[in-house]
Amino acid sequence: MIDPKKLLLVILPVTATLLFATQSHATNGYFSHGTSVAEKGLAGAGVAYSHDTLSAATNPAGMVWQGGAWDIGAALFAPIRGYTVTGAPAGPPEFGLAPGTYDSDSELFLVPQFGYNWALNDKSTIGISVYGNGGMNSDYPDTATGGAFYGGPAGVNLEQLFISTTYSAKFSERSSWGISALVVRQTFKADGLANFAPFSTDPANLTNNGDDSSVGLGARLGVQLGFGTGWTFGAAYQPKIDMEEFDSYAGLFAEKGDFDIPETWTLGLAWEVNKGHNLVFDVQQINYSGVASIANPISNLTTNCPGAGCLGGPAGGGFGWQDMTVYKLGYEWASSDAWTWRLGYSLTDQPIPTTETMFNILAPGVIEQHFTFGFTRSYSNNNDFNFALMYAPRVTVSGANPLQGSSVQMIDIEMYQYELAFSYSKHF
Repeated sequence: MIDPKKLLLVILPVTATLLFATQSHATNGYFSHGTSVAEKGLAGAGVAYSHDTLSAATNPAGMVWQGGAWDIGAALFAPIRGYTVTGAPAGPPEFGLAPGTYDSDSELFLVPQFGYNWALNDKSTIGISVYGNGGMNSDYPDTATGGAFYGGPAGVNLEQLFISTTYSAKFSERSSWGISALVVRQTFKADGLANFAPFSTDPANLTNNGDDSSVGLGARLGVQLGFGTGWTFGAAYQPKIDMEEFDSYAGLFAEKGDFDIPETWTLGLAWEVNKGHNLVFDVQQINYSGVASIANPISNLTTNCPGAGCLGGPAGGGFGWQDMTVYKLGYEWASSDAWTWRLGYSLTDQPIPTTETMFNILAPGVIEQHFTFGFTRSYSNNNDFNFALMYAPRVTVSGANPLQGSSVQMIDIEMYQYELAFSYSKHF
């Protein structure tokens, strides 16, 4: 039986901490490569093989296999990003940028997480998972030429917090299903974009308005199906989450500040090669094309503005991101009862076309590969310490400045990343 008072005492302090924590997860576009620390060690693979009470972030069906348990952890995330401009800038009415190489500040972020699961009986559980599933940050300082876009210090900060309440149940000895009710809170701010005012439907709500927030409700569904000798199939689906508009940035994002969370689905297999050895493989699809503010190309500013293509308009110019398909492969082995080791690799095609580099100075989500390592150290009384390390190699995307037509000016955006994650788990 769940004691409501104990539940609130556990959840409220942790949730409050997470609400005010900085979250930045520009890995697969702006989605995290994984949430659970154990899954992070497997490059985020885990839709068919769950480890802990953060597994609901990948597949809610995996929660029932955890029984009664809780996890608390954090990641230290370091995205190194910047841009280079080559070629002489043209002045108004064109929008040429100052040549040079510029690096974003704020290169270390703390990303906490928490999960708690209760066994209702031997076939079902209910749990809560609190985590950051996505985010993007850039922070370019002022320069002698006036900053990235001649409006002083420039950058954006997008943070997304998910609170997932999950019911999961077994329907056979090796198979389960689950559903998560999601409450999502996101915050956003943008600075240094004042010179885009001629392209905006609402210049007063374009930039430098501090933090704005929005809330949305969503769901995630999942199944895990055991079959054959040591095989499990997993599938999870999260429809697009309709978020409240960012009113303070109604002149920046398309559809008057709308910034929904894209539809995603994941399919995968887990194979118990032999006792203590598991191979996992996931395919994740992120459909950025379903969110206008993310998918609309910046060319709308030149082809349909004045008109619907202006910033904040129904077809307002955006970041031009394409859909992503991410392939994740992980291997886990136990060298003893106390030690479990993990290796992982993921591969994708980053979402930013070469035509979209200008606006993506603010959001250079160009990562294509993740190399990961992790382990779990198990102690007596069902206590575990989990660790994961991630490296994402540098990727550069080059393209011409679309707002300078009289001569060619090239913009290169780039990023590489490191992450160190750790958590403590308790089963009861």
